Amino acid sequence: MAKLLNTIVLKNILSFRYQNLDWKTTFFILALLAIYIRFPFFFRDYIDRDESTFILMGQSWVNGHLPYTHLWDLKPPITFLYFAMIIKIFGKSFIAIRLIGSLLVALSALFTYGIASKITSKKVAFWTAVFCVIFQSLFGSLQGVMSEHISVLFFVMGVYLLFLKESWVSYFGVGALFSLSFMSKLNMIYPATFLGLYLLWNGYMEKQLAHRIKHLFLMGLGTGLIIVMTILPYYFQNEIQLYWQSIIEAPLAYSDGKLHSPLKTLPFILVIMGLLIAGSVFKIIDWKDKKIQVLMVVVLAILLSFAQAGKVNGHYLIQLYPFILILFGIAVSKLPTVRKKYRTIIAILLILIPMESYLEYGNIVSNKINKGSFFNGEGIEVPKYIKEHNLETENIFFTEYHIGYWLLDVEPPTKVVTHPSNITREEMFPYMENLRNTGMEELSYIMEVVQPKIVVARKGKKIFDKKFAEYNAYIDAYLVEHYKLSTTVDRGLIYERLP
Repeated sequence: MAKLLNTIVLKNILSFRYQNLDWKTTFFILALLAIYIRFPFFFRDYIDRDESTFILMGQSWVNGHLPYTHLWDLKPPITFLYFAMIIKIFGKSFIAIRLIGSLLVALSALFTYGIASKITSKKVAFWTAVFCVIFQSLFGSLQGVMSEHISVLFFVMGVYLLFLKESWVSYFGVGALFSLSFMSKLNMIYPATFLGLYLLWNGYMEKQLAHRIKHLFLMGLGTGLIIVMTILPYYFQNEIQLYWQSIIEAPLAYSDGKLHSPLKTLPFILVIMGLLIAGSVFKIIDWKDKKIQVLMVVVLAILLSFAQAGKVNGHYLIQLYPFILILFGIAVSKLPTVRKKYRTIIAILLILIPMESYLEYGNIVSNKINKGSFFNGEGIEVPKYIKEHNLETENIFFTEYHIGYWLLDVEPPTKVVTHPSNITREEMFPYMENLRNTGMEELSYIMEVVQPKIVVARKGKKIFDKKFAEYNAYIDAYLVEHYKLSTTVDRGLIYERLP
């Protein structure tokens, strides 16, 4: 049976008629593409510092500590549960984390294909899905597994289920999926909420308000079930207050931080809004289509969440790509067909898009030749050096390459520095249940009371962002007086405390 299935899949790929595409074939192609683009990054120490933090939080959960109780980071618990489950099953494996992350991206693209195929042709839907994989895997630090990858998968699954059929089970499922989404990345509560309001308004306009209220009630039950399931472990450990502080209050305080401003997001939002308005003016997209209206509501709500956060990091856009790419794909499909003489150029450009991946393929081969391992990066090399030279591991402070805690089976000196930059985010200190009230107090406590035997930093880079001159001045002076530079491993600086 399996052999027959594989034969059918391969036959469909070789013949490749868009109308013959089924879910299995489409997923197979998208998974191959995702792994092809992301594979060389399976061996990198870290791609984004957030991913390293999620791994530490997941490992802490595997060790028996609920998120926020022992280590702390600014994300809802489902993100950490993803990493905890992989670590529990596969152990400490970069390959497992990144491989399953690749399948996560492929699944998001698959459900994007499913949504698009309800609105436009299979050809447009397929290419939308292909570019969904590309945009969720390239251009920045997207080759790692980010909370946005997790949250958007649940959300596109929810939107697809919303488009699939109307039943009490499906609406309950939509609510549960949306809840899993914003319990992975809290800002997704915006599109979930505004989509609910849109459905209510649509029911009113179509004189089916009572019917729609019943659907929203079922969605609310699904949403509530997931929330209750995340609360229960904290209830049984009498940590409800910490749950509320960490998941609700801390993110709100973070978005109100002095370094964030809605004005910073305005240029990006204006560009997206301009494109959407142009699509309406030129009648490229049928805004009367209810499914397109749903996508519009989602896009606008996500943009609003960016404005509320006061910044737009590259990985934030992962949440936007599936929905905006569908609208863009529909718009492009209305343009004149590309002439044959230009198709070769387009094909070459498509092949060249994953240039980051090609460079990384070369990097891992070079690392294998020179150092005997495909695994590379100071986050791997520094812990390896520390182990090989029997340096102190129980009391260590990674100001950079903090994935090293995981590889050395140790924990950060305090819960605040689970993510190294959290020490400068004083607006969140009241919600961590931490004994120190300011970042400078925390830093001086680590250096003067904990007194780490080893401090790891990065060559050519200030330990803290240049905006935090006081922090840098303090730790630079302290390192000069109390530490010696033991060695340099690539760009990793290893300081040992003086007797």
